[in-house]
Amino acid sequence: MTDEKIRSYFPQLMSERGGIRPVYLDSAATSQRPEEVIDAISSFYRNNNANPHRGTYTEAEDATAVYEKARTDTASFIGADACDIIFTRNASESINLVAYTWGMENLREGDRVVITIMEHHSNLLPWQRLCRAKGAELVYLYMNEDFEITDREIDEKVTSNTKILAFTHVSNVLGIMSPVKKLTEKAREVGAVTVVDCAQSIPHMKVDVKEMGADFIAFSAHKMFGPFGLGVLWGRNELLEEMPPFLSGGEMIEYVREQDATWAPLPAKYEAGTQDPAAAAGFSAALSFIQRIGYDEIGKREKAVYDYAVERLKDLSCVELYGPFDIERYGAIPFNVKDVHPHDTATVLSADRVCVRAGHHCAQPLLKRMGLNSCCRASFSVYNSKEDVDRLCESLLKVRSQLGLGDV
Repeated sequence: MTDEKIRSYFPQLMSERGGIRPVYLDSAATSQRPEEVIDAISSFYRNNNANPHRGTYTEAEDATAVYEKARTDTASFIGADACDIIFTRNASESINLVAYTWGMENLREGDRVVITIMEHHSNLLPWQRLCRAKGAELVYLYMNEDFEITDREIDEKVTSNTKILAFTHVSNVLGIMSPVKKLTEKAREVGAVTVVDCAQSIPHMKVDVKEMGADFIAFSAHKMFGPFGLGVLWGRNELLEEMPPFLSGGEMIEYVREQDATWAPLPAKYEAGTQDPAAAAGFSAALSFIQRIGYDEIGKREKAVYDYAVERLKDLSCVELYGPFDIERYGAIPFNVKDVHPHDTATVLSADRVCVRAGHHCAQPLLKRMGLNSCCRASFSVYNSKEDVDRLCESLLKVRSQLGLGDV
C-alpha cells in the first residue's frame, strides 16, 4: 500500500486549506477515522435508529444486533469471551469502574496499590482517590536512568500487601512499553489484581488477553480509528461476576422491588442506561479496518516513519528529544524547541498545518520526574509518511526565527 492509498481512506487528511493538506501528528490523543467508520455511524442513524435491548419491533432488534455485533467483534479481536466485554464511554471510565467496584470492595487500610510513574492521569487519579478513601498506600515504580523499570524495583515495591498493580502497556508520552510479563507474574506471586491500560498500545500492536495474563484491560475506540464515546473494559469472568455494579439505572437490573433490586447477568450489569449503538457500529468498522490492513503492515509502516523521524529530529540543533532511542518505542516522540515554550512551538507549526500536541499530556508526575513542566509530542499512525516528517522538520526550523530568537 502506498502512502497516498493509506491516506485516501481518511477524509480529513485529504482536506486542503489554502492548497495545503494537514500533517496530523497527534494520534496518541485521537486517531483519524477512515471513511468506512464514518459511513457505519451514519448508516446506523439512517437505517437502524432505535434503542437497543428495549423493543421487540424490527428496528429495535436491528439496533440490538448492531450493538451486540460490536461486542462479539471486540471479543474476537482481543481473544476474549463476549460476556466479559463491558462497553463504557472511554478507557478512563473503564479504569474507574474497576477502582470503584473491585477496589472499594477489596482494598483495606494498610494495603498497597502500585502503579508506574509513566501513567496517564486516567490510570493514576482513580487510584489516588481509592487509596485516600480506604486508607491504603499508593506506591510508584520509577524508571532508572535508562528509562527501565528494573526487576529490583518491582520486587521491592510489589509486596505481599499489594492488592492492585495498575500500569500502562505503552506510555503515551515516551512510547515505551512496560515490562508486562514481569509485572503480571509478580502480581500473581503476591496475589494482586492487575489492571493494564492498553489505550496507547492496541492501535499499534495485537493485544491478546490470554497472552497478556492481566486481570483487567482497558482501551478506547477513538484511538484506534473508531468513534469517540466508546471504551472497553475486559475483565476475568470470576472477578466481574463478584463485583457490584458501577452505575445504576435502566437495563442493568434483573428485577426491581420498592426497597431492593437484583442485577442482570454479565455484561448488562455494568451497562446502565441507553448505550451508544451508533458508536458501536463505527467501532465494528474500525476493527474490520485494522484487520484488513493488518498489524504487520501497520507496525512496518509506523516503524519506518518513526525511525526516520528520530533521525531527522536528531539532526536539528534547535530541537531537544527526550527518552532513550536505543530501545523499541511506539507511536510517540516527546521534544521541545530550545528556549521556546511548547505552546508557542505548536502554534507556529499549526500555521503550516502541522498538528502536534503541547502540554503535560495528562502525565504530570512523569514530566516532573523528567525535569519538565511540558513538552511537544509528535505521535504517529499508519497514515503518516516520511513526507509528514519532512514537513514537521521544515516547520520546526521556523520556530525560533518567527519568535525573534537566534540560531543555536
